[in-house]
Amino acid sequence: MTPAVPRATERPAIEPRSMEDLRGRLRDALLVPGGPGYDEARSIWNAMIDRRPALIARCLGVADVQTCVRYARERGLTLSVKGGGHNIAGLAVCDGGLMLDLSLMRGVWVDPGARTARAQAGCLLGDVDRETQVHGLAAVLGFVSNTGVAGLTLGGGFGYLTRRFGWSCDTLRSVDLVSADGCLMRASEAEHADLFWGLRGGGGNFGIATSFDYQLHPVGPEVVAGAIAWRGEDAHPVLQMYATLCAQAPPELTCAAMLRRAPPAPWLPPHIHGRPIVALLLCHSGPVGEGEKLAAPIKAFGSPVGDVVQRRPYVSQQSLIDATQPKGRRYYWKSEYLPGLDAGMLATCIEHAERIVSPHSAVVLFPIGGALGRFPGDYSAAGNRDAEVVLNITAAWERPEDDEANIDWACAAWRDMRRFSTGGTYVNFLTEEESDERVRAAYGGNYERLVDLKTTWDPGNLFRMNKNIAPRAQSGPGASPALPRPDSILGKDLTG
Repeated sequence: MTPAVPRATERPAIEPRSMEDLRGRLRDALLVPGGPGYDEARSIWNAMIDRRPALIARCLGVADVQTCVRYARERGLTLSVKGGGHNIAGLAVCDGGLMLDLSLMRGVWVDPGARTARAQAGCLLGDVDRETQVHGLAAVLGFVSNTGVAGLTLGGGFGYLTRRFGWSCDTLRSVDLVSADGCLMRASEAEHADLFWGLRGGGGNFGIATSFDYQLHPVGPEVVAGAIAWRGEDAHPVLQMYATLCAQAPPELTCAAMLRRAPPAPWLPPHIHGRPIVALLLCHSGPVGEGEKLAAPIKAFGSPVGDVVQRRPYVSQQSLIDATQPKGRRYYWKSEYLPGLDAGMLATCIEHAERIVSPHSAVVLFPIGGALGRFPGDYSAAGNRDAEVVLNITAAWERPEDDEANIDWACAAWRDMRRFSTGGTYVNFLTEEESDERVRAAYGGNYERLVDLKTTWDPGNLFRMNKNIAPRAQSGPGASPALPRPDSILGKDLTG
């Protein structure tokens, strides 16, 4: 059965006078239903999401964010926040409330001497990669360049560099945040350290992040990377080789596995298009000579039907699979953390890949072990540092009439695969209707500490359009009692 997708019904009346007052206090547009730009702004990556905010505020800076937070809080409005708009659950868009569109806030500033970068909350991964690679540096980000840095990082974040350096949030130096009472603060190890702990994995539960400071690492500009594919009938020996590779690979080499039907990509021969394949996505982020030596036996294994593993720019690898996840398709995912690449689990992956309904769907394995284990489980809110692999069952299709068949496939595969799980799951891959139990599973032993932080920083649960961590007591929807004032305000009230 297709899971019911709940829709918010809360629609407090917005007086025209107050709306015009808000419009006058913003630097950019305030969009309304039926008006110019409204449908484009509410449209996000996952076409399953079709919600209609009462107002959409296009924010150009911190002052706009502060103004909108106070406006929503005072009127009890549902408040949602769009950064990159790439999240599977689509919680960037609310029904009947105020949506903050931060997608115009895309500045990136790199300090090559300190090996740091500051990125605004509307940045996409590609924005950061392009600027940092000018200096041969990289942040630990994800696999698809059109993903927003804010949602990725606040939920933990992983990519080709995770085995070397940890979660994306592990490399954060500070976060600038607008709190529930509209104050701007900076959270870091030195300022509001407990809040900083919660922001590193706890999502958007504690405020609206407006910028992120990342520690960068020497990577690129050239790496040995790309993709290599074999026929689906070769999946068993290829995945056996893959398991051995992941067990032996140095942290500089990350290799994700994907079981799907071959897309009409130019690097795959036409006679393979639409047929089952198993593909490996490789990235060696260390010296290119070492990368070529490690890639050689993989390239020579069996009879590949396509191979584009070569020396290439790191930014090219970061966008390699963008075309497999275009904006406007319908997406539904189910995910689990795995303790390793068990032979029975790999065989089960193959079974469910053979039942894929849509040519765009896939079963994907992302290795994440290595650097995560350098820190204790409570080093950051993201936790789950015992996981070695992320399993993601990704259903993707074009037409609404195919919703049930594709969701049923994903759910059936997930139910069967859960027996291999660590018990944890990646919060950024949770779909909207998943239960509080699943959110708890994403945080494990860190969950109760996150509840305490939520109760302190957002007791009225103003920031609830997310994978929500509810405060211990609420004063009513959107209400936010007086909060402890932070010690270091970066310009107490930037709205005048």
